[in-house]
Amino acid sequence: MPKKKQEKIEETKEQEKEMEREEEVNEQKQEKKEETTGKKMEGQEEKAEEQEEVEEKKLSKEERPGIAYIYTSSNNTLIHITDLSGNTISRISGGMVTKQSRLKSSPTIAMFVAKKASERPKDLGITSLYVRIRSKTGSPNLGPGGHAAVKSLSKEGFRIINVLDTTRVPRGGPKAKGGKRGRRV
Repeated sequence: MPKKKQEKIEETKEQEKEMEREEEVNEQKQEKKEETTGKKMEGQEEKAEEQEEVEEKKLSKEERPGIAYIYTSSNNTLIHITDLSGNTISRISGGMVTKQSRLKSSPTIAMFVAKKASERPKDLGITSLYVRIRSKTGSPNLGPGGHAAVKSLSKEGFRIINVLDTTRVPRGGPKAKGGKRGRRV
């Protein structure tokens, strides 16, 4: 029994010594920090400003957005790509890709239209697109080439930031035919 008590006492003394050493080391570190904080703060602020400038330059070089206006109807697909200020970069329709009128609105032709429309923006360094899809006014859904065009633009290497449906919706619309009392059946 006395041996066990002596061992426990020795262990507690060793632990107390270790705690004291750790406290001394921590105090020394705090003193060093207090001495160098003034110098470090100035250096850190300068480094932070430099990093912000570098990040801004990287963003301007890497990310150059444009706007893709896609009009899809049951008869045709048009893709009009502009820069953010609205200057036209390329404008291609289904009729420019195929000679057969019945194919102008098909998803396959929409893919070729998107591929052809994306050539010039790539050369000019546009890397991402805001996509605005529009269909015929009052139409409940897009034409057959709408989704295929967006997917094809994405496959061409553009980062699609946003897809927005800008189809016009008539609120009341023009006067319906049939006169004051409507169509009588």
